[in-house]
Amino acid sequence: MAAEGRSDTMGAPAPDFSLPGVDGRTWTLADCRGPRGLLVVFMCNHCPYVIAIKDRLVRDAKALQAMGIGVVGISANDPVAYPQDSFDNMKVVAKAWGLPFPYLYDESQAVARAYDAACTPDFFGFNAAGELQYRGRLDASRKETAPGARRELFEAMTLIAETGRGPTVQHSSIGCSIKWRDAA
Repeated sequence: MAAEGRSDTMGAPAPDFSLPGVDGRTWTLADCRGPRGLLVVFMCNHCPYVIAIKDRLVRDAKALQAMGIGVVGISANDPVAYPQDSFDNMKVVAKAWGLPFPYLYDESQAVARAYDAACTPDFFGFNAAGELQYRGRLDASRKETAPGARRELFEAMTLIAETGRGPTVQHSSIGCSIKWRDAA
């Protein structure tokens, strides 16, 4: 499914999408948005960085959803090169991890390209008007939880829900690169 626009600069609109979810439903940007904003997480099943944050991601997603922020996870990795990231395995992971948000499959990788996603995990926080306000990390942790790490993503999305604006200081997410298909 195609995506429209790009969201790699602050204030840019969230690119639209229509993607299949592990729940059997097709989800659009409008379906995923909350009344106070939207968090788009590019993630995958096998990445050690994603696996390391899964419990904190689930915790923060539930808290953000309670504030009226929609949350959606999107996997765009090439399942031929990385079979662990297949759509069938996404279904297994979503259930095992207890994901409280739609987990969508970007088979064409068009949505990941439209968002200018670079790694897993990669976080895009939008305000209620659909404008990019956060492009940062979950927290200062890498593969292990950093002791006393601030909940940067949660704090940023809370600020966005309350003011419509993201923090002025944002740190890039660190993770595995998106596994792009070879151009044939």
